[in-house]
Amino acid sequence: MVIITLRFLASGKMQQCNSDDMGVSQSTVSTVIAQTLDALSSIDILRRFITFPHTMDAVERKKAEFLHIAQFSGVIGVTDCTHIRNVAPKQEEAAYINRKRYHSINVQIAFDENYKTAEVLAKCPGSVHDARIFSDNAIRPLFERNIIPAGCHLLGDRRYSSQQYLLTP
Repeated sequence: MVIITLRFLASGKMQQCNSDDMGVSQSTVSTVIAQTLDALSSIDILRRFITFPHTMDAVERKKAEFLHIAQFSGVIGVTDCTHIRNVAPKQEEAAYINRKRYHSINVQIAFDENYKTAEVLAKCPGSVHDARIFSDNAIRPLFERNIIPAGCHLLGDRRYSSQQYLLTP
């Protein structure tokens, strides 16, 4: 199931082509892809592998790790967006055209010093600016409600608006 799903996602081929390549029917490919993606995106799986540090112990550990590898005080994570190319949707097609003039979803990812994913927001059309995506993510309220204490920071690139908790160039 995983091989069929990964092959489909990696190749971008139609399901019928993948069914021919893998020796199963197109309907099997369709079912397998749906089941695998549902399983991988279940809340239990996401919480197990994607977690932003929010306890004092985890925050202090992240600060120490970033300080050790980059001599950057108070950093607990980094964030950026990336465009995932997709097929033009039938509805709101223009919203999915990004600044490089192709259709995409703009996905924001926050990660730690070991490149482990700490947060993902993958719902915005390609035309949506990185700073706008950050305003809708789950991390921002952690800083604004002082769940993550003052003096802790994320690093972001120039496409983000500098905040007390979000350091940009």
